Amino acid sequence: QVQLVESGGGLVQPGGSLRLSCAVSGSVFSINSMAWYRQTPGKQRELVATITGGGRTNYADSVKGRFTISRDNAGNTLYLQMNSLKPEDTARYYCNANNEQNNDYWGQGTQVAASS
Repeated sequence: QVQLVESGGGLVQPGGSLRLSCAVSGSVFSINSMAWYRQTPGKQRELVATITGGGRTNYADSVKGRFTISRDNAGNTLYLQMNSLKPEDTARYYCNANNEQNNDYWGQGTQVAASS
């Protein structure tokens, strides 16, 4: 089992920055990859960024060059640095972990709003 708890969301003006964190506990050693997703009401959850155990990253086209996903060396915390935020980045952001058995784990989410 893996437990995920997100933090760091909030309200910022367009052009501002936020850093989201996801605290990972439980069977951390079993995790193959992690990701950030986001969702707005009435829409499907959207993949934002992924990072593999080897550190390879991938981003949605809409956030490339503005967002950076990273993970601490112990694998206990996942981050999402978000710069140059736009109103369309407003969403609830979820942390995801996928383990060796291809099970998915989710946090409860943290709300991000970019608005003036």
